[in-house]
Amino acid sequence: MNIAQNVELGCYLFPNKPALIFEGLYFTYKHLNEMANRFANALLGLGVRRGDRIALFLPNIPEFVISYLGILKIGAIAVSINVMLKSDEVSYILNDCAAKIIITTELQSEYVQEADLPQLKHILIAEGTAKKGISLTKLMAKASPEARAIEMDRHAPASILYTSGTTGFPKGATLSHSNVLFNSYCANSCYRIQKSDRLLLYLPLFHCFGQNAILNAGLSACATIILQRRFEPEQVLKTITDHQVTMLFGVPTVFIKLLNMDTSECNLKNIRYYFSAAAPMPFEVANNWYKKYKFVIHEGYGLTETSPFATYNHNQKYKLGSVGTSVANVEIKIVDDHGDQVPTGESGEILIKGSNVMLGYWNRPFETAEVIKNGWFHTGDIGRTDEEGFFYIIDRLKDMINVSGFKVYPTEVENVIYQHPAVAEVAVYGVCDRFKSETVKANIVLKTGYAIAAQQIIDFCSQRMATYKIPRVIKFVDAIPKNSTGKALKRVLRQESSSQLAAVTH
Repeated sequence: MNIAQNVELGCYLFPNKPALIFEGLYFTYKHLNEMANRFANALLGLGVRRGDRIALFLPNIPEFVISYLGILKIGAIAVSINVMLKSDEVSYILNDCAAKIIITTELQSEYVQEADLPQLKHILIAEGTAKKGISLTKLMAKASPEARAIEMDRHAPASILYTSGTTGFPKGATLSHSNVLFNSYCANSCYRIQKSDRLLLYLPLFHCFGQNAILNAGLSACATIILQRRFEPEQVLKTITDHQVTMLFGVPTVFIKLLNMDTSECNLKNIRYYFSAAAPMPFEVANNWYKKYKFVIHEGYGLTETSPFATYNHNQKYKLGSVGTSVANVEIKIVDDHGDQVPTGESGEILIKGSNVMLGYWNRPFETAEVIKNGWFHTGDIGRTDEEGFFYIIDRLKDMINVSGFKVYPTEVENVIYQHPAVAEVAVYGVCDRFKSETVKANIVLKTGYAIAAQQIIDFCSQRMATYKIPRVIKFVDAIPKNSTGKALKRVLRQESSSQLAAVTH
């Protein structure tokens, strides 16, 4: 098996059918397959072999798709890097996975510091001028368009998607060819994608949602992917009309934005399917969407570590406010602190078992053993089930902050803030945000004799971390509440912020 065989099948069955459309460019299945073949052969020419890690530090452009498929065709491993990361963050990931090659753009290449990357052999520039590295276009022009995806063991690693860890260091969730193909099967079973469908893809391809639940699912059904660089509301509405989009995917903030826009000039009649994931959908938003458009927004639940599909709401019976039931061949249970399954209706940690569960965290056996026990993946999320087996997400066990579907771990942000000379102590946590699910907030104790403004902390962070991780609310305090072991009581901080917000709202 090989994930890239999906595009080869599309080339065989529908060679002249559009596979990918991007800013006026049309790639048929035949063209896309040939481009992937050229890249695969170019990699072989650079000495890449099965199992080598090749990093994709790219925005949503066709070169991401072409490179991804080419990497998989030769049995190498595609490593996706968030384009919002900065130099230190990029270097950490490249060194952690020992990437041999990175494909990026002229703009992003400034964050690739070669002096800190002893394992990196080549930088390929996919967009812009190749001032640093090799032009991807020129490299591929010399390569043959003939190739076939090699057969891979079902448990062979296919991709690594980095997710921030509670220690403040990113961990590489390693997905096998079987994981991703299983996800495509589940997606097609739930979405019921047809070859005539046109899927709009503006969600980042470096994220598991965009990469697996949309791109790979769409290609496996021989559908057409309409690719956009990012979510721009007006452009999304125009694209829906111009390209007769039939399936729209997003996170809750997307649907909130569209719900509050004038869509009278947009032809939504062609859209037969809406889907949301990555963060809980507010009940009122889902309800108002149905009232306005007479379509439900289907929901799913999962994590990068589960490829991501785990539950779906639902092609048989839709329940407002639920994330549905487990997908085929996936088991889910809710357990208490002792690992015992809780009765229906009671809350506990969500555990997942099935072909969707990752191989583990790249080169991190200890962290893997902490979350995968006897085949069960411990999500750290709190949920419950009803009498019909439908799941509901309640809260989380971990301190992870969810900013528009992106994970932010407080320790990672704290590690940066502690570098500021004025900071004595800091506690970072999430506070509710009606548009982004949560906003990052930091309580800071300053060193004696220092007096600085909140904007100085924000500016300091903006130079050292991705934008979505930067605290939007800074509160200078005299002390941070702690437990007996000295650990900051972030639960108390969240409660205080919620109470203050409630008081202001009231």
